[in-house]
Amino acid sequence: MRSELLNEVAYQLPLFHSLEPKELIDMTDLVGQTIRIEFQNEINCVVTGKKIKKSFGDGMSYDAFMSSPLATPSIIRPELSRIHEGVALRDEEWERKHHLQPHVVYLSNTSGIKVGVTRTTQVPTRWIDQGAVGAILLAEVPYRQLAGLIEVALKPYVADKTNWRGMLKNEYSSENLLDKKEALIEMLPEAYYDFISDNDEITAINYPVIEYPKKVVSMKLDKIPCVEKRLNGIKGQYLIFDDESVLNLRSHSGYKVTIEV
Repeated sequence: MRSELLNEVAYQLPLFHSLEPKELIDMTDLVGQTIRIEFQNEINCVVTGKKIKKSFGDGMSYDAFMSSPLATPSIIRPELSRIHEGVALRDEEWERKHHLQPHVVYLSNTSGIKVGVTRTTQVPTRWIDQGAVGAILLAEVPYRQLAGLIEVALKPYVADKTNWRGMLKNEYSSENLLDKKEALIEMLPEAYYDFISDNDEITAINYPVIEYPKKVVSMKLDKIPCVEKRLNGIKGQYLIFDDESVLNLRSHSGYKVTIEV
């Protein structure tokens, strides 16, 4: 889903016919209504458009997952990027466009406070996708690997992953993000001090949720091909229903579905 940070996050779901864009659904307007999502038992690779039986890495065929720059190892582990040295892991043009660009190291409050890395242009989209209720910049750097090295240096002191069940229950840390930033700066090697961000603004993020679940039950359209329930809210990339079940739309990229209200 695409998102925009307003008083509450506004969500739009782009639909495609194979790789061709078709329409945008305003998902925020559907909160509080009963919706029907039915899987048509067909998956198309989001890179090549070809029909596949199983998807990898959010909608790719296995071949695409192993070769596409969209799944290059430095996406998950930014410290592996070497494009600033002129060395591409998969696709030089793509990596120059996406990884040889200004990046930030940030702290976000998802199910707790975590450290992460993203391109400057992906702020605040990345925080919304994680379901963060707040975020702050920690460092600003000229290329991806450097952001990854700062993240690695901080991992002994702060988490780098989100407990998605806790996030969907709206469980998060009460610790102040600025206080955490100042404490973590003390843990960094001096070599990184020049990149510390002077921006101490804490971005607060609210989601269109009527009621959060107390017990989260995850669904997959492969096992439950037809879902018809009242939409109680949206957080991160998850739809939250009134029976406490949730559906991760990103993990269903490439699935052919019909959606009715």
